[in-house]
Amino acid sequence: MPSEAAPARPNIAQRAPYAVELAPGDYWWCACGRSKRQPFCDGSHKDSGFTPVRFAVSEAQKVWLCGCKHSAGRPFCDGSHQKLPTS
Repeated sequence: MPSEAAPARPNIAQRAPYAVELAPGDYWWCACGRSKRQPFCDGSHKDSGFTPVRFAVSEAQKVWLCGCKHSAGRPFCDGSHQKLPTS
């Protein structure tokens, strides 16, 4: 029987949230951690097994987007970066 590969783990872009002021509109949050435009997707996930997370903002607001890519509340920070191993 062939074995299934373990799911890929995202790159940790930073161990803190990204505080960003957003205008109303649609956004794509980087889920793989490879984007050079963090916390937003730039297409670097190609062939990584990850897909970006689309989210919408209905009014101008400040949000805290996950930087460690391990949040259960993607794309928003839930404090998961505080529980990641340090090495």
